[in-house]
Parts: sequence; structure tokens; C-alpha cells
Amino acid sequence: MPPSTTKPTRIAVLADSDTRWKWGALTAGRIVPGPPMEAGALGDTQVTAALDGFLLRGRATPTPRQLAEVGVHADSLREVTAVEFLRAMEQESYDVLVLSLVGGGVQAMLHGLARVFEGRADRPVIVTGYVGVVYEKLADGLLLRHGADLVLANSRQDADRFRAVYDGVGADSTTVTEVALPFLGGTPYTGEHDPYTVVFAAQPSVPDSRKDRTYLLGRLIQHARLHPEREVLLKLRSKPGEHTTHIEELPYQKLAQRFGELPPNFQLVYGNMGEVLDRTDLLVTVSSTAALESLHRRIPTVVLTDLGVRETLGNHHFTGSGCLASWEQLDAGHRPAPDEEWIARQGVCADGSYPTAFDAARERIAKLLDRPGGLPPITPYYTLATAPGYLPGILARHHLAPDGTPLPGAPAHDRDPGPVRQIVRRAARGAYRHGVQRVAPVIRRMGEL
Repeated sequence: MPPSTTKPTRIAVLADSDTRWKWGALTAGRIVPGPPMEAGALGDTQVTAALDGFLLRGRATPTPRQLAEVGVHADSLREVTAVEFLRAMEQESYDVLVLSLVGGGVQAMLHGLARVFEGRADRPVIVTGYVGVVYEKLADGLLLRHGADLVLANSRQDADRFRAVYDGVGADSTTVTEVALPFLGGTPYTGEHDPYTVVFAAQPSVPDSRKDRTYLLGRLIQHARLHPEREVLLKLRSKPGEHTTHIEELPYQKLAQRFGELPPNFQLVYGNMGEVLDRTDLLVTVSSTAALESLHRRIPTVVLTDLGVRETLGNHHFTGSGCLASWEQLDAGHRPAPDEEWIARQGVCADGSYPTAFDAARERIAKLLDRPGGLPPITPYYTLATAPGYLPGILARHHLAPDGTPLPGAPAHDRDPGPVRQIVRRAARGAYRHGVQRVAPVIRRMGEL
């Protein structure tokens, strides 16, 4: 049904990590047909939609602390398996569904939803996209997302690349819709704080080796000692035992213990990135999306070259940005000057255009909701005809058969999980995270792997 002035648009968001929950929930608030949200607003200001959140159970399912740190609120929020989610979609009626998942998860849900809504036109508008910079597995990730009604591109550059991939394989590229990152906003940078504050935005898996992570931490601590008048912050994504979108086997918190007494002007901080940026004078990272948040506010931003400019690090995406520099240069007082043309193509919207960045998506969704006869069937690019050796394995990981139906023995495919199953799930997840962060590194060191 088209959105009504008296009945709020019903939106469901399915996410598989804290970062993807943040992207999905904030995107939901910005794409609701109607007046655009105020720039920088968070989920608790959404008044035009009813938002139900679903967290896909897995290794990266966010903890209550991580959810609170994201700062986005939903009318309801619960953990589900893929099969449980599909059953909920059969039972509930939504206007818009945001799939904020890794590519394989999106593909599995598209096929499951195609089965759920087979022969029905009263299905929700399905939206998907990426939580940040797309610097690897471009074709793979895009084709796994094909079949959604809107595939959101966070910048003009991404929109061009996405359409080229779809056109190149003969897939429908009209679903690609240019927007911007939904969590940009905040107060523009107006000048140095007292004290001058340097923030290093850490990433869970970039770099991934102990040697490289120890090196970066050492340079950050050295910068604090060289500049005792500055406040130097290490912004962390998660606490030990928690997982984010990517596995963090070597938390900086543990590496810091090997450096002995730390400088008094050096701190480890958690919390919402937007709040940390409020007091930042220089944002430093390897390739975090936080760099785009910082550039949006016109905060001086550096993407490190110390470990090289390499695709595996993701900092190659920032070539041409004017932000590439090393710790050696920063220690000597270097301040970057971003390239305005580069910024304009990256969806940073530092020119004040952010409030209108989601207009095209809102208009497209409104037209789809008002489409005579309802929506067409869900038709992903990958089928048993186009990818018979690839698709079944992707679906099986989510306990789905090639036709989108639950496989025999799929967990809780016909009922909600009981208390005992819920306790077992929590215990298994804790054991897995303990193994990744404590046992696996020890085994690798012993085996010199």
C-alpha cells in the first residue's frame, strides 16, 4: 500500500552485525517517503515510520553494549535465524524491507523471500546496499545483491561502478540508486580544540597481522610522547569478546598491555564515532569509513601509507583524495588538504547537499509502493540456470534449499526457539568468540602459521 498520512510506513531491517544494524536502521529512516530527515539525525527522531529490527544470528550478532553504542532505536528488536526471519515475513505485513547483510546473506534472503511471496503482489519494497567503502569483491558482492528493488550506492563513483557491473553481465541496472552514507552529519569543524586532539580510528581486521597492528599502535603512542600538549585517542570498535562486521583476532587493548606505562595524554576510547568526532582535530586511519564521516565535517583527515597503499588494506580507495600521509609526516606537523573533486564523487556531501542525498531513493520507493497491481516477482540474477554450481551452497549456509524452502532439519523452521535453545545459542557464540580471540592466535604461534 502507498504510505498514508495517518498510518506510518512499516519498515523491517535485517542486519548481521553492529555496523550493518547502524547502516540499515539509519538508512531506513532516511528513505521513508515524505519530508527528508534533518541532517545528522539518529534513529530516535524518526517519526514517519514504524521500525522493527531483526538481528541475524551468527558470529557477529551485536551485544547489548554494542547496540547501545550505535544509538539507533527500533520499535522492536530480536534475534532470528534466516528461517525464523522468513517465517516472520510470511506472518507480518511491511512496506519496506532493508537487507543489511553480507552479500551471501542478501542472496539467500532474496531467494527465501521470492518463495514466501510467490504469486503475491503485496510484498515489501526490498532495499540493500553497503555499509561503507566498496574496495574488494565488487562483482561478487553486487551480483549477490541483485534482485532487490533498490541497490543503494553511497556515492556517484559507486553508482557508476555498480551499473557497469550489472550492464556487463546483462542484469537489470535500473535498481542502482545513488544516495550517501546514512550516518554522516554532526557539527562542521570550525577550528582547533583545547587540547588539540588526534584520533586513530581502529579497524577490526585492517591490518590483520600482529606485526602491523603492533607497529601502528607503537607509532600512535610515539606521537603522543612527541606531542605531550596533544590528546591522543585510540578509538576502538569493540571490547574483547565482542565481534563486529569483521573478526578481530588481535584487539589493540591487548597489544597495548605490552607497551608498559602509556603516556598520560594517550587514551583508549569507545562510544559513538560521531561523539568522538565532535572533539577531533585530526582523524587518522588506515581505511575506515570514519574517514568519510570526518571529511564530511571538514575535519583534517589522514589515511596512512606506512604499510603501503594496497588493495588488501583498502587505502588504495583514497588515491587522489589528498589525504594519504605517513606517521613520519604527521609527527613533523603535516596537515592534509583534501581534493574537492575527489570528495564530490565519494558521497561525502561536504558542500551542504546532504539533506537531499536520499531524495531519489524516497521518490523511487514511493512510486513502487503506489505501483498499480503491486510489485513484480523477486528475480535475482543468480538462479539454478545461471549459477548452478554456486547458488546452492550460498543458500545451504542459511539452511535453505535451492528453491528457497527450509532444508530438512533447519533450526526452528516451524516454531520459535525455546529457553533452552536460546541458552545453548548464547553459550556456543561465547565459545566461538573465545576461540577466535584467545585459542586461535596461540595455535598459530605454536605452529608458526
